[in-house]
Amino acid sequence: MRKTADVLSEEYLGRYADVLVWGLETARKNRFRKKDLILIQYEKAALRLAEILYEKILAAGMNPVQRISLSPVMERSFYDKSVDNQLVFLPPGERELYENLNGRIYLHAPESLTHLKDVDSAKIGKSLVARKPLRDIMEKREQKGDYGWTLCTFPTEELARQARATRNAYANQIIRACYLDQENPVEKWKEIRHNAAAIKKWLGSLPVARFHIESAGCDLWITPGEQRQWIGISGHNIPSFELFISPDWRGTEGTYYANLPSYRSGNYVEEVKLIFEKGEAVSISARTGEDFTMRQLAMDQGARRLGEFSLTDRRFSHIDMFMADTLFDENFGGKYGNCHIAVGASYTDTFSGDQSLMTTALKKKLGFNDSALHWDMVNTEPKTVTAHLKTGEKVLIYENGLFRR
Repeated sequence: MRKTADVLSEEYLGRYADVLVWGLETARKNRFRKKDLILIQYEKAALRLAEILYEKILAAGMNPVQRISLSPVMERSFYDKSVDNQLVFLPPGERELYENLNGRIYLHAPESLTHLKDVDSAKIGKSLVARKPLRDIMEKREQKGDYGWTLCTFPTEELARQARATRNAYANQIIRACYLDQENPVEKWKEIRHNAAAIKKWLGSLPVARFHIESAGCDLWITPGEQRQWIGISGHNIPSFELFISPDWRGTEGTYYANLPSYRSGNYVEEVKLIFEKGEAVSISARTGEDFTMRQLAMDQGARRLGEFSLTDRRFSHIDMFMADTLFDENFGGKYGNCHIAVGASYTDTFSGDQSLMTTALKKKLGFNDSALHWDMVNTEPKTVTAHLKTGEKVLIYENGLFRR
């Protein structure tokens, strides 16, 4: 099978598309039907993969809509030149499109990770807040089972450069991580999903009052909250090995340290340390990108609060290098797996009740966080996670990258 430093082979692209279609179908509660509307959003380098997906969606009798993302030059111009009314502008028909979408596939293939580095983060925040109503529409449609989404990353020179790897090495990491080196990767993904379901069932059976995360840099207490369920490997992200929950943000206490770097809105951020008291980050520091981090966490009222807590079992994940891409970095396997938190928006699909009954009032009552921000911060240190049960017992659930079930 041919592998090049420039592109994935046609055979790999075909398998990638098959996995993405599986991810999309798995992510939606209700089955897709003919004439459903599917948005394919892609960046220029991923054009060939978008073409293959377009053909597959047509063959399934559904209606694909294609959108190419802004180029780095366009995106920079938007933030440099836009005045207030342009920053919050939503094109006519945008709301109507999102109100009728049944599925969305996003192909991440950046030509640049740093072109927004010097842009005023307040302008970025304002634009994100303006688009939040569209995300709310998709969330409500997903809760009803009318919408599903998935996404992936296509290897580019920029991603490889920022990860300090060759593009060939970067592409091979994607191949291994997504099981594209197997003749039928979809079957492998089904197997992983089945194995993860047993772990989620075990976690859900524990009457947990609090989780305690301990590593060299972390000493964090998290309260899962009422009516919660662990989810993950749901088809939403390709790849995705994490199992996660959106906790009750009000019960977060202690210190979290992200030893894996990240790129966000063109900014390289390294060694973030957050200290939480009564559910909010009261101390924020970073070795690199501290000012940017502080501005991001001031985006809105919920930006300093916890939206997600996640663990990855290294038996599932073949990812063992920094990828300069949150999709892969939050699923890091390596020697010790990883945990990550996200500050900002929670995922209401971790609500264990009827998703269609979720309201803003119920979300607030149960401690699901609301924000325009969702920023994943990853720790790959050897660690233990202990569940302190409501019965007074303690159960070690995770150690050195493995669930202890």
